[in-house]
Amino acid sequence: MNIESVAGRALPTTIPAYLAQLRAALHDADPAMVQDALYDAEEYLRSELAAQPGRSEAEVIADVAGSYGAPEEVADIYRETEITVNRALRTPSAGTAPLRRAVPAGTGADAVPPPPAPPRPRSALARFFGVALEARTYGALFYMLLSLATGTFFFTWVVTGLSLSLGLMVLIIGIPVAVLFFGSVRGLSLLEGRLVEALLGERMPRRPTYSDRSRSWLQRIGDMFTDGRTWLTLLYFVLMLPLGIVYFTIATTLLSTSMGFIWAPVAALFSSSYVGLHIDGSQMLPVWITPLLAVVGVLLLFATLHLARGIGRLHGMMAKQLLVRL
Repeated sequence: MNIESVAGRALPTTIPAYLAQLRAALHDADPAMVQDALYDAEEYLRSELAAQPGRSEAEVIADVAGSYGAPEEVADIYRETEITVNRALRTPSAGTAPLRRAVPAGTGADAVPPPPAPPRPRSALARFFGVALEARTYGALFYMLLSLATGTFFFTWVVTGLSLSLGLMVLIIGIPVAVLFFGSVRGLSLLEGRLVEALLGERMPRRPTYSDRSRSWLQRIGDMFTDGRTWLTLLYFVLMLPLGIVYFTIATTLLSTSMGFIWAPVAALFSSSYVGLHIDGSQMLPVWITPLLAVVGVLLLFATLHLARGIGRLHGMMAKQLLVRL
C-alpha cells in the first residue's frame, strides 16, 4: 500500500496530523462526537504503533488506513453512526404517528416507494398538553429534583479538594493530593455528562479525555493542570450548588402548588373542615370555587412541565459549553 495515499487521497504521516485532518473533517459536527472520534482514533493509532516497534508513524498509518480508514472516511462513519443512534433513541412526538403509503398495484418489489409525507403540524393545544407524553420532560424534571443532591456533592468536593490541595502544598503530600483531586474531577465530569445526556437529551462525550501514554507522567500531569476544560469543569461544579437550589425550589414549589389545587375538590368533599385559600387570614373561599382551582392546577402542572423542558435544554447547553473539550 502506498504510504502517501489511499484511494487517491493523501494520508497524514504523523498521528497529530491524522487527528488534525479528522478534526477538520468533523468541523461542523457535534463537539461531543468530535471528542469521542478523536479519542478513539488516537487510542487506536497509538496502540497499533506500540504493537509494531521499530516502524514509523507514517508506515503504521498507511497499514491501518485500509481497515480503520482515512480521516475523511472515519468522519463519514461517525456521522452515519450518530444519525443512526439518534434516530433509534428519538422519542416520537405526541400525535405524530408514521404515515403509511400503499404501494400501487402492479408495481414490482424493486419499485421505490414515494417519500413519506411530512407530519401535520400540531395545534397549540396539542403541543401544550402533549408535553406530558414526552420522556425528556420527566427526565428534565427528575434532573431538577436530583440537582440539589448532585450540586451539593460537587460543590463540597471542589471546595474540599482545593482547600486540601492548597493547604498541603507546603508539604510533599500536597502534590499527590492535588493530582488525585484533579484526576477525580475529570472522572466526575464524565459521570455528569452521562447524567445530562440520559436525562436532558444533550449529546455529551462518551469517552474520557485521552492521555498520551508516550509522554512522561510529569508531562501528563502538567497537561491536566494546563487544560482549560479542567478549570471550566471546576466552575461548572461550583455553579451546580446555586443552580441545584434554584431548580429544586422551582420544581417542588410548582409541583406541590399544582397538585394541591388539583386535589382541592377531593379534599373539600371528604373533609368538613376543609382548609383552602383564605382572605384576610380568616375567610375561606367557598367550596364551589374548588373545581376552578382544580382547572388552574392542571394548567399550572402542564406549564411546570414545559418550564422543566426549557430549563433542561438551557442546562444541557451550559453543560456542553463547560464540560466538552474543544
